[in-house]
Amino acid sequence: MTADSAEKRVAELCQQIDHHNYLYYIRDQIEVPDAEYDRLMQELQDLEHQYPQLITSESPTQRVGSTPLTAFSEVQHEQPMLSLGNVFTEQDLIDFDQRVQDRLGKQDSERSMESLEYVCEPKLDGVAVSLLYRDGKLVRGATRGDGSQGEDITQNVRTISTIPLQLQGDGYPQTLEVRGELFIAKSTFEAINADALKHDQKPFVNPRNAASGSLRQLDPRITAKRNLEIYVYAAGWFEDGELADTHYQRLMQLHQWGLRTNPEIKKVQGVAECQAYYEEIGKKRDDLPYEIDGVVYKLNSIELQDQVGFISRAPRWATAHKFPAQEELTTLLDVEFQVGRTGAITPVARLEPVFVGGVTISNATLHNMDEIKRLDLHIGDSVIVRRAGDVIPKVVQVVKERRPSVTTEITMPDKCPICESEVLRDEEGIIYRCNAGLYCAAQRKESIKHFASRKALDIQGLGDKIVEQLCALDLLQSIADLYQLKSEQLVELEGFGEKSANKLTAAIEASKQTTLPKFIFGLGIREVGETTAKQLANQFGTLDAIQNADQESLEQTPEIGPIVAAHITHFFHDSHNRAVIEGLLAAGIVWPDIEVSVVSEGVFNGLVFVVTGKLEQMSREDAKQKIESLGGKVSGSVSAKTDYLLAGEKAGSKLAKAEALGVKILDEDQFIELANIL
Repeated sequence: MTADSAEKRVAELCQQIDHHNYLYYIRDQIEVPDAEYDRLMQELQDLEHQYPQLITSESPTQRVGSTPLTAFSEVQHEQPMLSLGNVFTEQDLIDFDQRVQDRLGKQDSERSMESLEYVCEPKLDGVAVSLLYRDGKLVRGATRGDGSQGEDITQNVRTISTIPLQLQGDGYPQTLEVRGELFIAKSTFEAINADALKHDQKPFVNPRNAASGSLRQLDPRITAKRNLEIYVYAAGWFEDGELADTHYQRLMQLHQWGLRTNPEIKKVQGVAECQAYYEEIGKKRDDLPYEIDGVVYKLNSIELQDQVGFISRAPRWATAHKFPAQEELTTLLDVEFQVGRTGAITPVARLEPVFVGGVTISNATLHNMDEIKRLDLHIGDSVIVRRAGDVIPKVVQVVKERRPSVTTEITMPDKCPICESEVLRDEEGIIYRCNAGLYCAAQRKESIKHFASRKALDIQGLGDKIVEQLCALDLLQSIADLYQLKSEQLVELEGFGEKSANKLTAAIEASKQTTLPKFIFGLGIREVGETTAKQLANQFGTLDAIQNADQESLEQTPEIGPIVAAHITHFFHDSHNRAVIEGLLAAGIVWPDIEVSVVSEGVFNGLVFVVTGKLEQMSREDAKQKIESLGGKVSGSVSAKTDYLLAGEKAGSKLAKAEALGVKILDEDQFIELANIL
C-alpha cells in the first residue's frame, strides 16, 4: 500500500469508527458486530504504526496513551460554571416558579392564565465538567473548580468513549463549549470495588466518589480503565455560529452533533407537570443505571432566562429538586464548641458513628444554641441525623421516646474554649462570639487560612495542616508573620525538606504581588466577601481611603448597607488590625493602582450591552468593565432587551441576531467615542 492510499484508508477508518461510536453511544444502535468493530480498529492501529505521520489527535486510537502529568494546570472558564439552588418540597417548587414569574413582571392574573415552560432532567450524582470544541474538534476538558477556574483534564476526558473527539454533522458553532456530568454507572462501580477488594485495596464509598477520583488521575490510562460516562446538560459559551432559542432545542442540537444527552429529559408546562415528572423519576430511581439525587428544572426560553438573570453563583431560572434526605438513627455522645474566623462559637455534635448517604458520619452541625433549644437536645439522646448529597450532616430530630433516664443539658460556655476570653451574644441575639479577635488562637489560625486561600492572597502550598503546625509552634502570631518565615524554620516541621521549604517561602514571596480587592478580602472583615471587596476597591481606589471612610461614605458603595459598613469601620478602627495591616505593607505587599470609577454622568445608565467578537484596542473584559463603570449592564446573549451590540471581528451569530432584532450595533471606534474612554 502506498502512502497516499494509506492516508485515504486511515481517513475512511476514522470516519467509520467515529460513525459506529456515535450509533452505539448516542443512538443506542449497532450496525456491525463487535468483532467487525475490533477488526476496523486493529486495521487502523496497524496503518498508523506503519505510517506514524498519519496519526492525528482526533484518531480513535489516541484516546489513551499520553504521558502521565505531574500536576493539573488551571483553566479560566470563558463563562462561569454556576451551581444550582435547591428546593425540597412541592411548596418550595411553587415558590421558585413564583419568583421566576415575578422577575418576568407577571401579575397574579397572568399566572393563573399562563404557565411557564420548563425542561426537566434527572440530577446525576456525578462530577460537572466543561468540554471545549473548536471547528468541531475537542481541544479542552476542564473541571468546574470554583466556577471561574477549573483544572485542565483534557488528557483524561479524551479517554472517555462517550465523549466525541470530533462532532458529527455540521451547523455547530466554530467555538462551542458544553457542560456535562461525568459519572460511573452502578454496575461499573460494583465491578471496580469488587476488583479493589480482590487486590486488597480500599474500595470507593460511592459512585460519585469513584467518578471524581477517576477523573483526577494524573495518568490518563487509569482514567481509561474506569469506564466513565457523560450526559451533556447545557451549551455554555459559543462564538461564530448559531444555537437554538430554547434550552430543549439546544440539547437536541447537541445530541445531533454527537454529544450524549440524557434520554429522560422532558419538556413540561408549569409547576404541576414539573412535580409530576419529579414523582415519576422518583419511582424509577432505583431502576436507573446511574445514581441520581433529584431533578433539575430549567426555564426553556433562552430569552426568558436572560431576563430572569442570575444571583452571584446560581441562575435564578433553574433549580434542583432534591429527593428526601437520607436519614439514620444514632446517639449524641457529646457537644463541642468550635471557634471560627470571626469569633463565632458553633456547637458541633459528636455522634456514635453511623453510615448515612454513602459515608460514615461521626460529627454533625447543630447551627446555634437556639437550634439546640428548639430540638430540646441533651447529651445521651437518640437522634435522627440527616445527610443530603454533599450537604453537611445535621441533627434534625430527637427521639424522645428513647431518651435515657440520665442525660446532660447543653449550655454555652461563659469563656472561649480556646483562649478563655469572655463570650458575648451578638446584637441579633443568635450568635455567641469570643471577643478576643485575632488574639484568640483559633481566630488567628482561621484568619491565616483565609488570608492564604485561593481567592485571597493565594499562597500555593500553604494548606490547613501546615498553618495548624505553624500556629501550634507559635511561629505565627498574626497573618503578617507569614512574611517573616524562613526556610530553615520550615525544614524543622514534620513533612518538610529543604526543597519543599524553599518552595513554600517562594510562594509566600510571590503572594506579595496581589490586587487591592484580594487584599481586602483576605483581611477577613465580617460579611465582606469577594464581591464586596471588589466594590470597595472600585469605589475608593486606595486602602487609605477605605480605612478612613466614615459610615455614611461606606453606605454609598453598591451592596453595602449599615450593618456591613459598621463591620468595616469597626475593623479598621481596631488598633491591633491596623498594626497587622502595617506589618503586611512593611513586608512588601503591593498591588497596582485602581482608577476610581466615575459614574456621575451615567452615560450608560439603564442600557443593556452585549459584547462579541475580537476587539483590537482593548480586551472584551476591559469593555465590559467600562460599560458597568458607566452604569450599563452586560448580557451574554442578544435579545429584544438589548440596547447595543459591541461587535469586533468575527462577531458571528450574535451580530446576525442583533441585525434581525434591530439592535443598535457599535464597532470599537464608535464605542470608544460614545464612552469617551481614550
